[in-house]
Amino acid sequence: MSSPRGRRSSPAATGLLIGGVLVLIVSAAVGGFALMDKGGGTVGTAPTTPVRTTAVPTTPATTPTPSPTAVPTFAENGPGTYDYADGDGPVLGSAGSLRRFRVAVETGLPVPADEFAAIIDVTLGDPRSWIAGGNVRLQRVAGTATGTNFTVYLVTPGTALKICNSAGIDIRVGGKPYTSCRVGGRVVINVARYLTGIPNYGAPIEVYRQYAINHEVGHALGHGHELCPGRGKLAPVMQQQTLSMQGCLANPWPYLDGKRYAGPAGHL
Repeated sequence: MSSPRGRRSSPAATGLLIGGVLVLIVSAAVGGFALMDKGGGTVGTAPTTPVRTTAVPTTPATTPTPSPTAVPTFAENGPGTYDYADGDGPVLGSAGSLRRFRVAVETGLPVPADEFAAIIDVTLGDPRSWIAGGNVRLQRVAGTATGTNFTVYLVTPGTALKICNSAGIDIRVGGKPYTSCRVGGRVVINVARYLTGIPNYGAPIEVYRQYAINHEVGHALGHGHELCPGRGKLAPVMQQQTLSMQGCLANPWPYLDGKRYAGPAGHL
């Protein structure tokens, strides 16, 4: 009897072997795909610790809007006594005759004399103010000084009415003391206008204060009233802007671009 050369596998065994190999291949493929993220990168290479990120604001930071400052209260009538600004201020202007003035605030008003004096110094010392003409220099001096040319007063409405009426100037509007005036060497600023301005002026209260100072000091320097030169144009500083803008725009300065800015002579 001769020996057999090799054992042949049955068809069933061969099928089982092939099926097992296919299962192994499919499992390996599925496992490989399971290690891939949606973007094509290998999940296994990603860091296991989450990366912290800083949130970026979607809207820019804004500065809080300041609350409106309440207007200080003041009496309608004062005692007629005054606190004067201390010391001498700088000489304002470079040419022309020197005019010396004092600054006084009626006792009890909520504006310190030195604060009022500082605003006057800045206003009259501006290159658009009266010194721009080269024919006058101005200097504030102490209240005890003698030989001054004029005094700028900040007073209650009632005191303004008394001083202005002494020269026949009626500053009342609707029966109440409203405007300011100049009587001789007294430049009188009504505190009601200084603190509250006028309706529809079209400019901040600081601009109105500059106008009131330049207007009344302009009278002390010999300038009369002027009228609006035309609708839409700037108002001359000697226009009675407190009473009516006459179609003009707010302007507190007598000189613009180095030239005297004026309108036709006249008053309301």
